[in-house]
Order: sequence, then C-alpha cells, then structure tokens
Amino acid sequence: MNYIAALYQFTEILEPHPIRQSIAEKLEELSITGTILIGHEGINGTISAEKETKLLQAIEFLKQILDLENLDIKFSQSEVNPFIRLKIKLKKEIVTIGDPSINPNSQVGEYVNAKDWNALIADKDTLIIDTRNNYENSIGTFKNAINPKTTKFREFPQWLESQKFSEDDKNNKKIAMFCTGGIRCEKASSLMKSEGFEHVYHLHGGILKYLEETTEDESLWEGECFVFDDRVSVKHDLSEGSYDLCHGCRMPITDADKTSSHYVKGVSCPHCYSVKTEKQKARYRSRQKQIDLAKQRHQRHLGPRAN
Repeated sequence: MNYIAALYQFTEILEPHPIRQSIAEKLEELSITGTILIGHEGINGTISAEKETKLLQAIEFLKQILDLENLDIKFSQSEVNPFIRLKIKLKKEIVTIGDPSINPNSQVGEYVNAKDWNALIADKDTLIIDTRNNYENSIGTFKNAINPKTTKFREFPQWLESQKFSEDDKNNKKIAMFCTGGIRCEKASSLMKSEGFEHVYHLHGGILKYLEETTEDESLWEGECFVFDDRVSVKHDLSEGSYDLCHGCRMPITDADKTSSHYVKGVSCPHCYSVKTEKQKARYRSRQKQIDLAKQRHQRHLGPRAN
C-alpha cells in the first residue's frame, strides 16, 4: 500500500532556495516520491511513501522547517505508487494565476468546512463556482456549480472579468468556490476580494477533504474527482477512480472512449484526434514505444502512466 498526502499552505517564505535543498535531502532520505512546489508565497504539493510512518515523518519535517502551523493536508491511499520520483521545484507562484498582486497571505475569503458546505451551496442566493479546469469539471462537480471552462487556472481572472458582475452582485451575492485540494479556490477568493466582492467563501481542504469527511448519502458531490497523479481520478471513498488519461491531450477518458477508432494508446483519443498534427502523433507514438519497452523490462518509464 502507498500512503499519499496532498498538502499546501500560503505563508511567506523569504529564502526558498536553501529551504528547497533541505527538503530534498530529508525527503530523499525517507524515500518519498511526489512533487512539491516552493515559492515566496508558500508551499504546495503531493507526496507518497510506501510506509505511513515515513510519510508522517516527512510532513512533520515540512511543518518544522517552514513553521507551518496551518498546513492543509488530505490523506489517501493507492495500491500502486502514483509517482515515479521526487521533484521539488522553485516557483514564482505555487499555484499560477498570473498576477503577482493577488496574495492570499494578505487577503483571502472565508474558509467553509466540509460539514457546513452543503448548507452554503443549497442557499438560492449563493453562486457556486468551480475554479478547476474544464477537463476536471467534466468528470465530476457539485450540482448547479458554474463551470468557467478554463483550460488552465491563469485563465480564471479573464473569465471573472468577462462575467461583468454588477456592484449589486459584488455587495450581496454569496460566492462559494471550490477546487481539488483548496489551494486554487483560496487564491481565487483573494482575487474576488480584490475585485470588491464582499461575501466570498471557499471550501477548506477542497473536494478531497469534503469527500474524506462527508458520507455518500449526505454528499452533494456528483461523479469522480480528477487528481494530478497516476491515479487520474478518485471515487467518493477516495479509492482509485475509473478514468484513464489520454497522453496526447491530458483529458480523462473512459473505457468507452478507448473503443473509438480515434483512440490510440499514448497517442490520441476522441477528444484530440482531429486537432493533433501528424508530427505530434508520430512523437507520441515514439514515446509510447519507449514506455512499452520499459514495461517489458519491468521498469517504469519517466513519462506518462504505462498501463
């Protein structure tokens, strides 16, 4: 069994470079895999270990070295390690909205815990906004949630501007936002506050914490939740979901999609077959060949999931 923790915290980090080195050394010592992003605005990542004790040691180290009193953590498990290696990257933004003036360390909306979320989004005066990308929304979301249909988070400010919200909306509407783990909706809430919205709320811990703490019979979540690792998606009980990933366009795909004549493993799917060039498809075929060869050698290729 592999033990997984998705974690983040917005907090001012003055010297991220030496912090990165210390974290890399300690987590390699603990045989941790996954990805961590570090920047002046905080830390964001998902890590995994084969032993739960090792994962907990890694989390305690992160808390101590960065003085993270409010580190947001979501735990899950997987039969197969969803990561191949450990990557620790320095970033200008730990979640990219494209505007450095948006700073959750100075201004942010109000956290809403999972137990209070249902009541908030059931209110007829609440606008529910999914701050994730369109391909994530396509496999699961909350009922009546607005889908901005973005392809990446940095498009969210443009979407917000295009909505032409009135001053009355900004003063009176309740805005409830959510994302996978809570980090994007927290940053989006900072944007909304800077734009003059008075009543801004975001789901604390995101969808993953909601699924962890809400029973299925009480849940208002519909579908599966996309995750950014080799599991692709998780079900309501946080077990590995039913979706695979098209490595041509990164869209989640079903078993039915794989029966299409436009599906070629590692190359294309019905979503992207007509928009990918022959040059791109040739490159993807070459990549898939290397993945298949690595699998024959009982190795994991450092590219997309090889199953």
